[in-house]
Amino acid sequence: MALQFPNPSRSYDAGRHCVSFWGYDNSREITFVVDDAMLKNLQPGVGNDERSILGAFDVCREKLLEIARKLYVGGLQNRYSIL
Repeated sequence: MALQFPNPSRSYDAGRHCVSFWGYDNSREITFVVDDAMLKNLQPGVGNDERSILGAFDVCREKLLEIARKLYVGGLQNRYSIL
């Protein structure tokens, strides 16, 4: 089974300046973390507050899922960073 993203949940971590989201490979949960800077590159002019960053993530969601699928290699690793 390929990596799937059935859950649209995402979470902003202000301390680490990133958004986390999750994919699944069978029953394994895989965490992906997107740095604020990456979101600002994809959405120039986005604000620094949680609402703005999550909004940028939502706008770029399909692109980020595409990047996540390319990064994912399976195996034991269960956390990936999109910088």
